[in-house]
This record gives sequence, C-alpha cells and structure tokens, in this order.
Amino acid sequence: MKTRLLFLGPPGAGKGTQAARLCEANGMSHLSTGDLLRSEVAAGTALGQEAEAVMNRGELVSDALVLAIVESQMKNFSEGGWLLDGFPRTVPQADALEPLLKELEQPIEAVVLLELDDAELIERLLARGRDDDNEAVIRNRLEVYREKTSPLISFYRDKDLLVSVHANGSVEEITKRITEMLS
Repeated sequence: MKTRLLFLGPPGAGKGTQAARLCEANGMSHLSTGDLLRSEVAAGTALGQEAEAVMNRGELVSDALVLAIVESQMKNFSEGGWLLDGFPRTVPQADALEPLLKELEQPIEAVVLLELDDAELIERLLARGRDDDNEAVIRNRLEVYREKTSPLISFYRDKDLLVSVHANGSVEEITKRITEMLS
C-alpha cells in the first residue's frame, strides 16, 4: 500500500477521521494542520490567537504560517510513511511543499480526494458542534474551499497522483474504499 499520502476534500468530508484510521492501521505519521492550529489556539499562544481570529471567520490561515508549522513537523517524520491532512490547501502551498519533499527524498505517492455533496457536509459539520461550526461560517468555509483548494484537484490530477473516493456511508465503508484504492 502507498504510505506517503495527502488527503484533500471539503470541510466535513471525513479527512481527519479517515487519516487517523489509516495511520493507525499502517504505522504512518499523521500531520493534521487543523489539529496543530487548534492546539495552538487551546494553548493561547500568540500564533493561536492569530489563527483563531482567522478560523472563526471561516478563512484560511496564511501560507507562510502553515508552511512553517508543516516544515518543522515533517523533519521529524519516520520512515514508516506519513499522511498530510489539511495541507496543502492552495496551489502556492503545494508548490512550496515540493522542494521540501525533494530535500527529504519522500515524494507524495497518492493524493486522496474525499468527495461529498454540500447538504451532507453541512449536516456533518453542524453535528460536530465545534465553536467555529455554525451554518454561515460553514457555507463560507465551503466557498473558500472551492476558491482556494479546488485548484489542487487539477494540480494533482495533472501529476497523475489523484484518487477520488466517495465519502458517503459508514466510516468503515469509506476506510475500505480508500484502502482498496491505495493497494
């Protein structure tokens, strides 16, 4: 199975849930920029306060800030493989990631796109109950995703790395679909 992965998909598609399952089952390192940013927010750091204001508006944290966090984390990754969840979110981030992966001699083997329709995404996100998950913010996050992150689909499709997986159904069914696509 491929073990250097990137997960793409709209907010609420299940990237974090599926990433955790795949990493645990395959001994891979999991880097979730959302989790890292939320832990900075919870710790009340200056970075966390800056990130919180941006996230509460449903916008993306700056490329420079996210790149710095990712680079420091990736240098600690083991040989067991890794999964990037929530990064890159823009084509400039993807362009900036490539030299780092080349330096580490660990190229991406596959990009998994989790696809789900807006109605189900909104329902899932509202059910999560996070402070930043109200319908207006969610709709804005979906719009930001379409504008900023959707171009990554073509970016990785053109590199012949993209694998699309329907993210509807039970957690187990989705995990099985992903595992089959990566084998």
